[in-house]
Amino acid sequence: MLVSVVVPCYRSAKTLPRLVEDLSHVLPEATTGFEIVLVVDGSPDDTWQVASELANKYPETRALRLARNYGQHNAIIAGVRSAQYEVVVTMDDDLQHPADQVPVLLAALTDDVDLVYGVPKEEEHGVVRSFSSRMVKAAMASTLSVQNAKSISAFRAFRTFLRDGFDGLDGPHASVDVALSWSTTRIAQTTVRMEDRAEGRSNYTTWMLMKHALTLITGYSTEPLRLVGYLGFICAVFGVGLFGVIIYKYAVGATTVAGFTTIASMVALFSGAQMLALGVLGEYVGRLHSGSMGRPTYVIRERTDGDAHPDITTETD
Repeated sequence: MLVSVVVPCYRSAKTLPRLVEDLSHVLPEATTGFEIVLVVDGSPDDTWQVASELANKYPETRALRLARNYGQHNAIIAGVRSAQYEVVVTMDDDLQHPADQVPVLLAALTDDVDLVYGVPKEEEHGVVRSFSSRMVKAAMASTLSVQNAKSISAFRAFRTFLRDGFDGLDGPHASVDVALSWSTTRIAQTTVRMEDRAEGRSNYTTWMLMKHALTLITGYSTEPLRLVGYLGFICAVFGVGLFGVIIYKYAVGATTVAGFTTIASMVALFSGAQMLALGVLGEYVGRLHSGSMGRPTYVIRERTDGDAHPDITTETD
């Protein structure tokens, strides 16, 4: 099995040498051939220098430097699109995903499976972060119809041909897992060992996860628009019922002269519903506007390729 390992890199100058070394020891025994693609996502430190040096030191390693920080998923897509082998493995750069667990993923990628997620034996994060992560996955399962959403993780192995299903994916808002779900339903999971983060702390805070969930829901689903339609229907039914009550009270002479409470309640209720509907519609209009501007998913600034890839030359895009 020929394997391309894609690693999005951000502030990982201290962890990359060990990661590449570990992969270089493990992969020869687990594959018939491999490459390591380090995608430096506009990191402000010297991650690019380290990645470039590793590409020169290890023949199977390549390094891509993006022009700016585009986000983890965009960086992964850049690496996946440049992968040359039949299977792609994606993993984090912080040593939370041990190199010796890559063979576990590959073993689970049987003939009847196209995509495998590595799930930890225990929770990787604190209570709040884990709860937020579960909420994001639940949103993906319910609104995006993503199968096996609860098992989604950044440690995954899939057949490279699946990328053909998202060739048209463009723009700054991308999700690898949603894109992969467009291409296959043959998804499995396997339990792997996870380690503690070796350096620093994760950039995926609870707030970032919530923003990511909003991007997924408004970028890949029409469910919020449907919910607004349901809300409008409920408000319309309530309004008709309230109107009937007012007419009845007027007919029997039970209505008051002021009617302030009824009018104020109706104005508050329907104004709130209208503002909510406008807010959701505004999110969609904003996404359409953002997509129409032609913003790229990523731009590769330069590359450094090992000796194992003589057909790829160093260039500046």
